[in-house]
Amino acid sequence: MELPTVEELAGQLAAVSGAAELGPDDAIQRNSDIDSLDLMEWLYGFQNKYPHVGADESLFSDIDDATTMRDVHAKLVSLAKA
Repeated sequence: MELPTVEELAGQLAAVSGAAELGPDDAIQRNSDIDSLDLMEWLYGFQNKYPHVGADESLFSDIDDATTMRDVHAKLVSLAKA
C-alpha cells in the first residue's frame, strides 16, 4: 500500500487538530492549534490505516520547533522501506 503524500499528511493533521491550515513545510509545534494529543490522535489514525509501516509514538520523540510534516513523512517513508 502506498503512503499518502506529505500534503495529504499535513491536511490530515490539520483536520484532526482543527487547525485552519498546515502546510508540509510549516513547523508543527509553531501552530497553536496543534498539541501533543492531536499528534497522537493523528498517529492512531495513521497506524490503523497503514499498520504495515510500524509507526509508533517514537515518530515524535525528537520533535522540535522546526519539525515539519515533511520531516515526519521522511521518517514514515524510511520506516516503510525497513
